[in-house]
Amino acid sequence: MLVKIFTDGSARGNPDGPGGYGTILQYVDPRGELHEREYSQGYIRTTNNRMELMAAIIGLEALNRPCEVELYSDSQYLVHAFNQHWIDSWQKKGWVRGKNEPVKNVDLWKRLLAAKKPHRVQFFWVRGHDGHPENERCDRLATSAADGDHLIEDVIA
Repeated sequence: MLVKIFTDGSARGNPDGPGGYGTILQYVDPRGELHEREYSQGYIRTTNNRMELMAAIIGLEALNRPCEVELYSDSQYLVHAFNQHWIDSWQKKGWVRGKNEPVKNVDLWKRLLAAKKPHRVQFFWVRGHDGHPENERCDRLATSAADGDHLIEDVIA
């Protein structure tokens, strides 16, 4: 079964500075019916890149059986990590990365790899805020989450 996952991390939201992130899963069941599930993860105090990673993780972890997955994100960082094989070189080097890669992201990358493992995943970059309808929906979802009052507990601080 093909599942499309649209993710977004948003640095907007609460005036205190936290952002939120959102995930939409879209799939067609064996009868040909389209289904969508939306996840709104609340607001967190972290970087936009880390929100993008969490949005992708939540989407992949929500799948209860191996699937063919197309993951769409406006994060070049997330998509290029796989499409340009950055993640492979980080693993081969024992997770040693350049000066611009926050050490805190290591656990998130490892968790994303574990969530990705049972699936066949292709990563696609959708330029953010260019009017792409799915990207805009995810952006609204993430901003709505950021405006909420609940904290996400499932975040590596």
